[in-house]
Amino acid sequence: MAEKGTVAEHNEAHEREHLLHHMKIYRNVLYGLLVGTFLTVAAYWWLDIGGKGIGAWDIALGLLIASAKASLVLLFFMHLNNEKRLVYIVLVFAVIFVIGLFVLSLGAYYNKIEY
Repeated sequence: MAEKGTVAEHNEAHEREHLLHHMKIYRNVLYGLLVGTFLTVAAYWWLDIGGKGIGAWDIALGLLIASAKASLVLLFFMHLNNEKRLVYIVLVFAVIFVIGLFVLSLGAYYNKIEY
């Protein structure tokens, strides 16, 4: 008759399986960040969307790639993918605040005060 494993052995096997699952997720996030970094470098060196030099479309593409990479970090490394609704509400207000700061900065840049 085969002996059954103890509760401790079962818990250890479960913890190992859980750890391997999370390691796989973190490895995939690492691959995603590496691809994002490659795309950023490729966009800078080989793509020239708006013509000669770095233009608005190049900056928009760079910001899009950076936003995707930041989303990976926020969701998986900072564990925001499993948070409650209140955390998302605070995050949305923070993003709105940052966008407002950008808008105010651009407004100040384009409407300079003449002395």
